[in-house]
This record gives sequence, structure tokens and C-alpha cells, in this order.
Amino acid sequence: QVQLAESGGDLVQPGGSLRLSCAHSGFTSGPYAIGWFRQTPGKEREGVSYISIEDGVSDYAGSVKGRFTISRDNAKNTVYLQMHSLKPEDTAVYYCAAAQYVVPYALLLWDTTEYDYWGQGTQVTVSS
Repeated sequence: QVQLAESGGDLVQPGGSLRLSCAHSGFTSGPYAIGWFRQTPGKEREGVSYISIEDGVSDYAGSVKGRFTISRDNAKNTVYLQMHSLKPEDTAVYYCAAAQYVVPYALLLWDTTEYDYWGQGTQVTVSS
């Protein structure tokens, strides 16, 4: 049974840092990529970053580029999202998701429908 489990969400002051973790398990093959998405009430889920598990190719949304870093530890089946210089607008529920199979174009990894499994989410609140 495939499982994704996020952890690391917390309340942090503006300018602070957090590291989110996404532990994945139960895959008989893959996953091909792990993505981080976030959502606030009344808004659509938006892509934050993704990473391919095998070769580590990654990308970031413009709003987080230079502040967030995605990485993976394949020995631990875990993907991390290191977040620095956090802003109040980063406040959201953060979800990790797994695309089990190769996608033909990397840009597709910004599309929530390309992901086969989702975690339960972890709350990040940036506030003074």
C-alpha cells in the first residue's frame, strides 16, 4: 500500500525557516517524481516544487525560487523541502504528491492531475 506522509509544518515568524519532509513507501516501482503543492482556503492547489527521484532534476515556482530548496534521500525514501525567508503569503497547507510513472514533459509535473498519490498535508503558518 502506497503511503505518503508529510511532516515538519509549524508556526514560524516572518523571515524564519522550516524543513518539510515527505516520506514515501509501498511503491513496487517508482515513484518517478515527488511534488510539493500548497493550498489556502478558497484557492486552488498550487505547485511549489518538484524533483525527479532518479536523477534529482528539480524546479520551483517563481514565488519561492531562491528561498526554497527541494532535495531527496533515496536511502530513506524521503523528499525534503527546505524553506527559508518565509513570508506570511507562504502560509498554507503543504501537500506532497507522487507521480508513479514517467511523464513525457517535465512541465506536466506542475499539473495536479499528473500525480497518483497524495499525502494528508501539513500546516505551515508564517505570522508574527
